[in-house]
Amino acid sequence: MARKTGTTSGGNAWQWSRTTETRRVLLNAAREVFSERGFAEASVAEVVKRADSSVGSLYHHFGGKTELYLALWEDHQASHEHNATVAVAKARAEGVEDPLDLLIVGARAFLEGSWQRRDLVRVFLDGDGPPGFELMRRSRNREWVRQNAVLLGAGSDPVDRLTVSVITTIIGEAGREIANCSTKRKANTIADAAETLIRRLDPVHRPESG
Repeated sequence: MARKTGTTSGGNAWQWSRTTETRRVLLNAAREVFSERGFAEASVAEVVKRADSSVGSLYHHFGGKTELYLALWEDHQASHEHNATVAVAKARAEGVEDPLDLLIVGARAFLEGSWQRRDLVRVFLDGDGPPGFELMRRSRNREWVRQNAVLLGAGSDPVDRLTVSVITTIIGEAGREIANCSTKRKANTIADAAETLIRRLDPVHRPESG
C-alpha cells in the first residue's frame, strides 16, 4: 500500500482514505470471484488480479481467503442491519407505533437489500463457505430472532418464542427466494407474500386463548 510521509492529521487522513479504498476494491473483486466460482474454487490470485492489487496487500488487509469471505459477509450483514434500523426509525418518526407494522417495515428493508445484493445472498446461502461459517450464520440468526422478539415485545411464552422464530424464518427464506428472482416484479410478489404470512402469525395481536 502506498504511504505518504509526515505525521500531520491530513497525512493520517490520506493514509486512512487509501486503506479504506484498497479494502473496498479488494472486497468488490472478491464479490465477483466468489459469485462466479464459490468459496472453494475461488483463488486469492484471481481476486488480486481483478483488483489490480497484490497478494501482499490482500494478506495485509484481510489475512487470507477465509478472512476476505467473512469480511464480505460482515459487510453484507451490516448493510442489512443498517437499512432495517434506518427504515424502522423513519417509520417511528412518521408516527408508526404498532410493533408488527414496524417489524414489517424492517423486513421490507431487509428484502429490498436481498434483491439489491442478490449475488451475495446466493454466495452465502449455497453452503460453500469456509470452516466454521455455518456456526457463525446460525449464531447471527439466533441474534436476529432475539432482536425481532424485542421489537415485537414478545414475552417468554413458548408459543410467542416459536412464532417469532417462524416469522424470522419467513423473512430469511423470502430473502433467499428474492435472490433467485429474475425480475423486480417477481421479487416484490415474494415480499408481499411474506408480509401476508407474517400478519397471519401476528404474535402481538393474537387473541388470548381460554
